[in-house]
Amino acid sequence: MTETVLRYAAFTDPDRADAAAGGNPAGIVLHASGLGDAAMQAIAAEVGYAETAFVTEPAVDGDPRHSRLRFFSPVAEVPFCGHATVATAVALAGRDGTGTVTFETNVGAITITTRATDAGTTASFTSVDPRAAILDPGVLGTLLGLLGVTAEALHPDYPPRLAYAGNWHPVIVFADQAGFDAFTFDPAAMRALMDAQGWAGTVTTLVPTGAAEFEARNLFPVGTITEDPATGSAAASVGGYLRELGLVAPPARVVIRQGRHVGRPSLLLVDVPAVGGIVVSGTAVDIA
Repeated sequence: MTETVLRYAAFTDPDRADAAAGGNPAGIVLHASGLGDAAMQAIAAEVGYAETAFVTEPAVDGDPRHSRLRFFSPVAEVPFCGHATVATAVALAGRDGTGTVTFETNVGAITITTRATDAGTTASFTSVDPRAAILDPGVLGTLLGLLGVTAEALHPDYPPRLAYAGNWHPVIVFADQAGFDAFTFDPAAMRALMDAQGWAGTVTTLVPTGAAEFEARNLFPVGTITEDPATGSAAASVGGYLRELGLVAPPARVVIRQGRHVGRPSLLLVDVPAVGGIVVSGTAVDIA
């Protein structure tokens, strides 16, 4: 691997003394205009993180704050990745200064704003317009079977859905913390289901922990990874899901904590406007 790869953790929890040990690691290649698909895939596989972001065009139409970004997991290209978007924006802010930038992605243009705070550099991206769809009952039954639970384990106020804000995520909400903490799954079987359904993102499971607060486990079996420590695209999808079903009254802020089950505690802040894209915010730190 000859290209320079930066390594940042996104959605770290600034209230933790060991913040850099949390969040979701992402690789970043800021100079990828000369790389083909096979080279980017090889780099992502060698890095081994859930995703690596590649800046394939650093100045779209000559604008230095307008870049083209692609994302690769260790095994395939991913249409959109929230944590790698945040990580790349923070890395660029360190080089070029904070402010607003636009990333052209495979799902459309993403606007992201960075700012300096007492907790470090924070980035906020606005997703594409979210939408939700019914989760086929047969597919839901298969998914619950892989988790080793029945429909009785789910929260009656939060019906299962497919939610989209750049990637499609099945959203499953547990009724209680014990059931949420206890479920297990076979990574290979889960990956087979995800591939069969075309779910490029994560399987999103949640449990309510307070008013407009949730803990999340996002299942993403790829390589040695089974669960994602922090998932920005899923957080945006959850915001759209909550708005679509009338479970929050916009404008609303939703707090999502994730990563405890894989030893990398993370914090994602989700702002849900009355219309349009969902805004997801978090910090990112250099972990190289």
